[in-house]
Amino acid sequence: MIKVKAAGILTSIQDLGRFGYRRLGVPLSGAMDMYMSYLANELVGNNADKAVLEMTMVGPVLEFQEATRIAITGAGFTPTVNNIEVPLNTKISIQQGDIIKFGLAAYGLRGYLSVAGGFSSEEILGSQSKYHGLTKQPVLKKGDVLEINDSELSKSKTTSSVKVDQSHFSTKEIQVYKGPEFEFLPKEIQQKIESISLTVSVKSNRMAYLLTGMEHLSASEIISAPVQPGTVQLTPSGQCVVLMRDAQTTGGYARILQLSSSGINELAQKRAGDDIKFRISDLP
Repeated sequence: MIKVKAAGILTSIQDLGRFGYRRLGVPLSGAMDMYMSYLANELVGNNADKAVLEMTMVGPVLEFQEATRIAITGAGFTPTVNNIEVPLNTKISIQQGDIIKFGLAAYGLRGYLSVAGGFSSEEILGSQSKYHGLTKQPVLKKGDVLEINDSELSKSKTTSSVKVDQSHFSTKEIQVYKGPEFEFLPKEIQQKIESISLTVSVKSNRMAYLLTGMEHLSASEIISAPVQPGTVQLTPSGQCVVLMRDAQTTGGYARILQLSSSGINELAQKRAGDDIKFRISDLP
């Protein structure tokens, strides 16, 4: 059991997401950076589908009521256990009564904390992922108590640490594929897409990232059609919208590009004001 002494910013429980309900308008949700969520679970011996804590910019303060093992991945937090700094991307032993603090991330935006066995929380439509309007509480608050599943970690062999390529956070090139409406764009716009410098807007969130820099371009609206995380929409007014994990299931703006899975993960680590460019790849 873990007591939340301070909640941080937008700290929530996330797993791989909620599948099979998009026909009902239910978003996929799940960890914004699936790669870092996977690494966190791998380090403590969990399956990839175990729920983790997703932390955004400022992490929580947590008091552990039982011994366990944890791992912290993702953004450049400087976590401490009982005021002693502990490393990222490493399996860490926690004792009953230990207090972990995170502070402000030095780079990146989202970090992940896994516990051996995973978190035990309400499961709705096959997922523990928090989502406003579907789960009772979309983010953690001070005073919450988090339950931990029983774990057989002590009997398993797991990796102690892993080296993470820092380009995951620093890259300015986001891999994309051509979307369904890309070929309907004028040729001059198609040719400009990769050369345009785009900036992440402060209005970006788990539902969508808004990018400035395409205001001189435009695309006609379409009949409402399916969209998914990573879909890049261009509006008639030149607004560039990249749908993320909590995105709606359909949309009426031109789907000019589609982020790759690595592109979604890397964009999820970008902060407001960061600059990026799209790099168009052929479908594998």
